[in-house]
Amino acid sequence: MRKGNAKILPPNPDALFLPYQEKWIKDVSRLKMMEKGRQIGISWSTAYPTVERTARAGAQWDQWVSSRDEIQARLFLEDCKTWARVFQLAAEDLGEMVIDAKRKLTALVLHFASGKRIYSMSSNPDAQAGKRGGRVLDEFALLGDPRQMWSIAYPGLTWGGLLEVISTHRGSRNFFNLLIREVREKGNPKRISLHRVTLEDALNQGFLYKLQAALPEDAEQQAMDEAEYFDFIKAGCADEESFLQEYMCIPGDDDEAFLEYDLIASCEYGSNDSWEMDRPPEENAGGRYFAGIDIGRKKDLTVLWVLELLGDVLYTRAVITLRKMSKPDQEKILWPWLPRMERVCIDYTGLGIGWGDDAQEEFGEYKIELVTFSSRVKESLAYPVRGKMEDRKLRIPFSPDIRADLRGVTKQTTDAGNIRFTAERTQDGHADRFWALALAIHAAGSPAGPIEYESIATGRMAEIKGAW
Repeated sequence: MRKGNAKILPPNPDALFLPYQEKWIKDVSRLKMMEKGRQIGISWSTAYPTVERTARAGAQWDQWVSSRDEIQARLFLEDCKTWARVFQLAAEDLGEMVIDAKRKLTALVLHFASGKRIYSMSSNPDAQAGKRGGRVLDEFALLGDPRQMWSIAYPGLTWGGLLEVISTHRGSRNFFNLLIREVREKGNPKRISLHRVTLEDALNQGFLYKLQAALPEDAEQQAMDEAEYFDFIKAGCADEESFLQEYMCIPGDDDEAFLEYDLIASCEYGSNDSWEMDRPPEENAGGRYFAGIDIGRKKDLTVLWVLELLGDVLYTRAVITLRKMSKPDQEKILWPWLPRMERVCIDYTGLGIGWGDDAQEEFGEYKIELVTFSSRVKESLAYPVRGKMEDRKLRIPFSPDIRADLRGVTKQTTDAGNIRFTAERTQDGHADRFWALALAIHAAGSPAGPIEYESIATGRMAEIKGAW
């Protein structure tokens, strides 16, 4: 019995694959690339021909799969095992094997009766070095260094095999987007077969019908048609840029944002990393901790960002966001973190004035630094965030909301030549996580004392002088 309220049926509702998946599977080009929206079944459908090529009698090549992290590597191999069972192909799961003892590199391995194997690995490019056979580079733009990955993986095709690149976008300057622009704008010198499937494309080819058939009967998506599902997905995204990039194949503009996607991604924890404290550190726990607090209440968020300094690297240990809560209720959550902080920088603008005064009275002026935001102050706070990222001396969580806030800050130059850092206010605040992080970095990097700022009069004089 048919489930759901989808209005668009696939051309063949009983077929395993939707048209865009079938087109991708049947493409046997030596180099092929999929520019896609999230969660539309491309990795799943890529596992099918990967198994078919490896399992067939007389198969010539092993398959080497690189994913963003270990979890994704395991999921891809699980998809391969599923297809092996569906088609009753003899396959043995060899578990995790060492493929390079010197570099301590491992892979999850599926062995077929043909004698060939699928190796599923995380994103270390070195794991691709010296290997012959087919390549699948999943979520290519999210890999630590896509350009290096391509450079190391490509020579493995010398004696045969296909290179399949699958990804959503991660900014306009990412190597993934540069390859796509090369195809479209520069005559396609690499002869890449390029596919593009947005969420809208998938819905128009019967994706919602397939999704509703797979979901439980009480899932809220069952009551939606294609337009309602589209709006449902869009409303859940962190912001407009995130939706366009993650689902509509439109890369974020790295020329406008202060922080490029690749720069942010280079500082993010892996999905398997244990980084987060669920409670304030104990008094005798050791460690040097610093915090920044950006204040909000109704429209904006209050955000506490906690950093631990180990060597010369700052590790995020907690990011606490509060919305539409009274000051006393927020203090009950945030205040217990402050005694173990070596220094805390607090937004002392608007609502923050009362917060700052109370915090200094409670914890002392030696611990609490009050920061009044102005154009000059924001500039002094923003650049160290970028500097820490460029020097690889900052680790942050992998989170769509954090990414959206970090991307939301733009640097603009006035007609007078002055720098202004701005952020569009969204339903999720006003880049509050960015400024909490900036305050925490400032707390960790400077002695007690007021951050420098220009008075309104001084700033106005600078503008007048700059206009001459």
